[in-house]
Amino acid sequence: MLEIACFEITSAETALRSVADRIEFCSDQHLGGLTPDIEEFRYLKSVYRKPIYVMIRPVGGGFMYSDTEFREMRRSLLEFKHAGADGFVFGILGHGNTVDMDRNSLLIELAGPLPCTFHRAIDRTLDLETGVRSLIRLGFRAVLTSGGKATAWEGREPLRDLITSYSHRLDILVGGGVRSGNIAELKEVTGGRHFHSSAIPQYESFANEEEIRKLQMVIRPDH
Repeated sequence: MLEIACFEITSAETALRSVADRIEFCSDQHLGGLTPDIEEFRYLKSVYRKPIYVMIRPVGGGFMYSDTEFREMRRSLLEFKHAGADGFVFGILGHGNTVDMDRNSLLIELAGPLPCTFHRAIDRTLDLETGVRSLIRLGFRAVLTSGGKATAWEGREPLRDLITSYSHRLDILVGGGVRSGNIAELKEVTGGRHFHSSAIPQYESFANEEEIRKLQMVIRPDH
């Protein structure tokens, strides 16, 4: 499975026309992705049939949120759910960078029955395996991770361990610098089956359809 992270509508349209399996729609790439514009989302859903997962993240920085920010997350999630979102991507940490069981549980309940992915906030936790086990208990369908490192390639060994131990319980979505130039080796080393990429070539600003095709050729050669 290939998910393309799209930080603006140009990339989103490119990815939705491409051989990608779905997109993660968000805004503000320089902040690591925030909640996107609802009207842009409604436009995309009116034109394209491919699944669109929506990032729910009100502010950049860390992954702990004030009561006001959490209320905004709940409101945004319900707004996008009613507008036709196919799934959601979020992640809330508590003190000590542990998974916040209560707040994540509430968002999963609000999202139901739509699938939820815990994003790379998991890479901030002190113990990846403990964090992933918490996500399984909460009912997340997937976790986006670089194995606790800055990039998936640097985290390839922890990723391999996570995939070996937990991929039968939730999808381990390999992300963090995944490109056509390294995905074959990443797939071989980690045993991964689910990958996440912005598909933006070096020195470019938008997702590239040829890059998406090259990524998918490695993931699913018969596509």
